[in-house]
Amino acid sequence: MNKIVVIIGPTGVGKTKLSISLAKYLDAVVINADSMQVYRDLNIGTAKIKESEKEGIKHYLFDICDIEEEYNIYKYQKDGRKLLDKFQKEGKNVVLVGGSGLYIKSLLYDYKFQDEEYKEAYENLTNQELLEEIKKHHETDIHVNNRKRLIRELNKIKNNNQITSDIHKKLYDFLLIGLTCDREKLYKIVDKRVDLMIEDGLIEEVKALYEKGINSKAINTGIGYKELYSYFKGDISLEEAVKLIKKNTRHFIKRQYTFFKHQMDVTWLNVDFSNFEHTINEAIKIVDSY
Repeated sequence: MNKIVVIIGPTGVGKTKLSISLAKYLDAVVINADSMQVYRDLNIGTAKIKESEKEGIKHYLFDICDIEEEYNIYKYQKDGRKLLDKFQKEGKNVVLVGGSGLYIKSLLYDYKFQDEEYKEAYENLTNQELLEEIKKHHETDIHVNNRKRLIRELNKIKNNNQITSDIHKKLYDFLLIGLTCDREKLYKIVDKRVDLMIEDGLIEEVKALYEKGINSKAINTGIGYKELYSYFKGDISLEEAVKLIKKNTRHFIKRQYTFFKHQMDVTWLNVDFSNFEHTINEAIKIVDSY
């Protein structure tokens, strides 16, 4: 039976490096579970894996949309499950890697979107037709121009007015490995990584986007991008922007840990940064025993 191994953990803990090692060991493909790495041209600031680092392993759901497109959890769930189902039929092992907890949750568990579940089924219907469909079941005071509420009401009707999702029910058999380490040590590693990103050209990467006039949800929410945009606008100094990137990254790490610990059943593995090969071997033992 093919395996699905999920590697999670906070920013900067070594998920990408482990994903390559496990993918090689399992002869697996890698699927992205980072909400920012789906975007093309967001490379340095998202710590996206470079082509030279993939070691010939096929990677999916990286660089799949333009920055100005809106890619969301609903689309990710649809794209990700299509891939998982395909690889399961083929008997192919999968390594899912990323730090976006809700993306992973929506992909692997019975996570439904009340407003989106039947959106595509109704996309060719006018608002008036949606309203008439509802009235076949009961009267409603929903205004004909409120398409979102019309779709939501039809969704409830189709599901017998019940929420059909069970976010604790697994839809796939998978192993969840979480990488962790001492929090203060991780903060120091992240601060150093931000400095390395600056050296590697983060400012130039963001400046190129700014000068093109790109202003999207990805830019406005992406750590490293929103802070440097404020710098280019003249709102803050470069020094302040870099400090903000580090501060916001630390806050993001805290949110990641909170989500992982309360929302998922994780086998945690302490990272040995002085000898990462030891961490890889420990992860392989966990995989073999699964």
